[in-house]
Amino acid sequence: MTSNPSSPSDSTPGRIPPERDGTPRRESGRPLVLTGARIFTADPGHLWAEALAVAEGRILAVGTVAEVERAAGADAERVEAHGALVMPGFCDVHIHLGLGGRQLAWELPLLPTDTAGQILAKVREWSTGRGPDEWIVGGIVGSTIMDTLASVEMLAALDEASGGRPVMLRDDSMHNRWVNSRALTLMGVETDTADPRDGTYVRDRDGRLTGVLWEMASQAAEAAVAAGIEDLEAYLRRALIEGLGAAHSFGITSMQEAATMEPTLRALQRMDHAGELTAWVVTSMPAQPFLEPGPVGPELFEAAAQYRSEHVRPDFAKYVLDGVPMTRTSAMLAPYRCCTDQHSPEDRGHLIWDAEELRASLADTVARGLGAKLHATGDAAVRLALDAVEHVRSLHGGAPRFQVAHAEYIAREDLPRFAALDVVADASPYIWYPSVIQSSIAQQVTAEVFEDSWPMRDLVNSGAVVAAGSDWPCALPSPDPWVGLQTMVTRRSPDGSLPGALNVSQALTMEEAVAAFTREPARAMGLGDVTGRLAPGLSADFILVDQDVFAVAPERIHHTRVLQTWFSGRPVYTAARDTAGPA
Repeated sequence: MTSNPSSPSDSTPGRIPPERDGTPRRESGRPLVLTGARIFTADPGHLWAEALAVAEGRILAVGTVAEVERAAGADAERVEAHGALVMPGFCDVHIHLGLGGRQLAWELPLLPTDTAGQILAKVREWSTGRGPDEWIVGGIVGSTIMDTLASVEMLAALDEASGGRPVMLRDDSMHNRWVNSRALTLMGVETDTADPRDGTYVRDRDGRLTGVLWEMASQAAEAAVAAGIEDLEAYLRRALIEGLGAAHSFGITSMQEAATMEPTLRALQRMDHAGELTAWVVTSMPAQPFLEPGPVGPELFEAAAQYRSEHVRPDFAKYVLDGVPMTRTSAMLAPYRCCTDQHSPEDRGHLIWDAEELRASLADTVARGLGAKLHATGDAAVRLALDAVEHVRSLHGGAPRFQVAHAEYIAREDLPRFAALDVVADASPYIWYPSVIQSSIAQQVTAEVFEDSWPMRDLVNSGAVVAAGSDWPCALPSPDPWVGLQTMVTRRSPDGSLPGALNVSQALTMEEAVAAFTREPARAMGLGDVTGRLAPGLSADFILVDQDVFAVAPERIHHTRVLQTWFSGRPVYTAARDTAGPA
């Protein structure tokens, strides 16, 4: 999905030359002044500036060159930006950093556009030279392909491609899996094994297992994979470092991990203590049994407190209220499209929580001082979430933070409730432009529901907070925010690979879209007084990019490349010379 345009010439404005080792050198203790830039602060009272000063990891001053130099003093270091656009570091309100990092560090890379034949060929090639018992784990399998895999013939093809090695492949929603016969055996799943609660071992018409796993059936596969990892801590540390590197290359300096189990919390804290965690990480601990094995709910919430550190904030619980529309597991107010022999004409998906249980659990969570991120893809699930928040607000007032992910389908009468209840719309523009996911969804929900999806303009106009998240590694193989920015503005496939637009009346302006990737997610995560804007006293988290996204044609936004990413006053990423152009 992402593109790699040719390197700009020497004369391209906005290049900040790296030193010979690729990273600008800093002299300890001296303020730094950045000039020669067009600076977008994302601070509503002072949106644009000429220069900024950094001292001790924080923004010292933002304003005119004279104002900033006066604040920094004559001894300050100087950095010339050569006309680059400077922006706050991006804040990703919904990312699976560990899962995305695992894919980069350890797993078979698949594209959501790969055909079944291409997937099998990649499995076959990846298997070469690997041990007979070594797991082949990979992703992402596109939803339109997952729709075709539930047959014993495809199971046999996966068995053959893997040479008998166990296989687990994740789909683009990360809710579902495709495994082979060896994996089913290691999972302990047989023909007569009952489906788990809120999950399905998909069978054909004759009751034979197909290797396709929906929702919580995937947990057994993830548990079997985890059992084969010898040193989990080292495995997770490398994955998280790989994930951070990818995030920094796209300008991301703070993030909300959308489903964080205890081993990942422990790894993050140890990285922070070792000086390896170069981002603000807010975590979301599952309130219920999750796709990954391990303690959840109150047991996890109580354990999480010990992992708090300077940059690790275990401040949210994660609730999954329904599934995904591709498998008709989103909870909808109206029936899905009719009809196959596997679906009732009254099929509306299903809710994982009932109203009373959700209210009680949320009240307990908030009493512990935690906010909540509620996965609710269907409009019925969104209504359940809003009803529960309204109840908890009546008990606890306005203190708790609530986010609804992914704000995909919202009944018209529920739209004003986001602002009224101070509920954040956790938006996923990476998912909702014309894509393989949307192609699959269009076969499930009615045209009326589909065409009214992702109502971002209405939410912004109502005063609701719209905060963008990549949901990486769902949908796309990278957390590239420039793809999401362009999609919010155009409502079209960024690279033009798929035609059409999706509910184009809901497009945002560029300034609104940038706010949804900076200031608003910082607020949503509880980091509004720490990052997300370039303002005195906040962390010096900022990026320099190779084009002015406020001036280029909207269709060019996704070509933007980050030249440097700064976190807490020091550079954590500098583009290589072949990307950033000659110094």
